[in-house]
Amino acid sequence: MSITDPAETPEPDWATPLEISLTADEAIHALFTTAESVHTGWESCIDSKFVIHEINAVHDNGESHCRFVEQEYIEEELPDVTWHDWVVELKLADIYLTAHWRTAKNDNPADWEWCLREAQDAFRVCCIFIGKKVRNAVYVEPTIRSQQGARTHH
Repeated sequence: MSITDPAETPEPDWATPLEISLTADEAIHALFTTAESVHTGWESCIDSKFVIHEINAVHDNGESHCRFVEQEYIEEELPDVTWHDWVVELKLADIYLTAHWRTAKNDNPADWEWCLREAQDAFRVCCIFIGKKVRNAVYVEPTIRSQQGARTHH
């Protein structure tokens, strides 16, 4: 159907499906510009034994999803370093697009905040691709007790 004069036709129905053509390269460059590493795949690279926190948003068709994961692991090459990795995984049909922001577990808290903020922003935008909206919430972290002696006031 060809529309000759848009002023003479009704507005498009809100339930009209929208379709775009997007390559993995275009999506990665638009969504994950600050990530330390990005990749594509036919399956998820996330290993459930390393996951410490996870949020999922699933498209109504059940085929696509967006996933925000925090995981910690140790690599064989650096056995003394525990890595904290913020991962955003966008699965569109059969293809996984994945981005990682990571820092050593004992690194500067500012690095942690930056990685977290960048990954959350990417997750928020990726959820648009599956028709979901993300809202901010408050999260209470557990108290981490240091190995130092008790503080005293004099």
